[in-house]
Amino acid sequence: MTASEPGAPAAAVTASPVSGRGPRRPVLFFAFSFAVIADPVSSVAYAIEAALRALHGDLTLLLPTMALVVGLVVVVTANYWQLVRRFPQGGGAAAAAGRAFGPRWTFVPTGALVVDFVLTIGISIAAAASAVIALFPALAAFRVPLALLLLLVVAGLTWFGHGGRLLFAVMTLLFVLVSVAVLVLGFVSPHAIGEAPAATDPGRPAALAVVLAFPVAMALATGVEAPSTAIAQLGQLDDAGRRRFGRGTLALLLVIVGGLTLALTVLAVRLRTGIPGHDSTQIAEIARAAAGSGRLYGAFQLTSSLLLLAAASSSFQAGPGLFKALAGTAERPGVLPTAFGRTNRHHTPYWAVVVHLAAAGVIIVAAAGKEQELVLFYAVAVLVSFLVGLVAMTRFARAERKAALAWLNGAAAGAVAFTLAVNLLRGWPTLSLTATLLVAGALHLLWVRAGRPGGPMGIDDGISRYYRLPR
Repeated sequence: MTASEPGAPAAAVTASPVSGRGPRRPVLFFAFSFAVIADPVSSVAYAIEAALRALHGDLTLLLPTMALVVGLVVVVTANYWQLVRRFPQGGGAAAAAGRAFGPRWTFVPTGALVVDFVLTIGISIAAAASAVIALFPALAAFRVPLALLLLLVVAGLTWFGHGGRLLFAVMTLLFVLVSVAVLVLGFVSPHAIGEAPAATDPGRPAALAVVLAFPVAMALATGVEAPSTAIAQLGQLDDAGRRRFGRGTLALLLVIVGGLTLALTVLAVRLRTGIPGHDSTQIAEIARAAAGSGRLYGAFQLTSSLLLLAAASSSFQAGPGLFKALAGTAERPGVLPTAFGRTNRHHTPYWAVVVHLAAAGVIIVAAAGKEQELVLFYAVAVLVSFLVGLVAMTRFARAERKAALAWLNGAAAGAVAFTLAVNLLRGWPTLSLTATLLVAGALHLLWVRAGRPGGPMGIDDGISRYYRLPR
């Protein structure tokens, strides 16, 4: 979520007006919430392993590291809880930035969103390939071709439109249920205890090791922003209803993602599941140690791979959807060339899909099809959006003389800024920041050349349509 993917899954459940609190309201909430949280739930597949690798395999420090990550996710979620209250018609960090600092800052989280979509596709496809390889190790030699094949399949399915997004919700729920079964078996009657050492000697204090490792696992936070933007698609609800759905989804996200992450981490430490080999993943090894190599293990790998492919599919729909909105129409041109708005008979903006397919393909090949090579890049893009949103909400709180809230948001912004800085100091992740700023700058330049459409808010008309921002 990136993500995060604001707006994409929710569109699947937009239908005729829903009134009252009859049986349709719970069904709508299920479809909306479980589809939206597919991205952050899928991040569990690689975030814990990323932290363990950053800790050089030190299992004794894994739990405090992931607890710190979940704690920061709680803080960020609290900020988006405020954003949902303030912007019940959608917009998230982009809306907050535009209102707090002016039109130019709107494009920073939007640029991060574009980068996040492409990275979500790349890392989700790579992680899905890893899940398949963990189930069928003989395919390890074909990792990159397998990932590219899965990429083409997902892109091909996107070609036929946006139907079937309710399946995202079902896939998320199935993964959660299978994960719970694995956890119960792992704690009650595990199949085997691994031989990974409980602790290693990284040559640095434990506290410093945790502080340097937890930013890597902040990929877990991707998708936290999705409910605050996806509520824009709930046109059948009033503002109060969208607030309830948005906040309810944030609460559900926190419970499921936080609970699964901490439970799997504890189980990894208990079963001594260390850094996996090249043909497996850590959560696959956790499931194998808990349940053996039988049907439950197979179900775990299958549901995790399908969930990851669903997350990629969601971004394959949301990313091109954003491009289409920015392109406008022949009668009312937008920021991007009108070619990005051209659709087939299934209403799919095919040139935008091709661009996302090519970009994700390059990323997968550059990372040799390994999701762990992409985790740091992934975390940076979303942290930029988090930071802008938190600073904007801090400004709102100060203007409204809410001192406690201003201090809370300010402290959260400081924590996110520190996390971002630590990731950037690792070197290569600066490419994500550079890409985010380049995209933001290009969109702003194109917006200026287009005559600054969007009225006094200064927000491009296409972006406004995409986010459903109130004018």
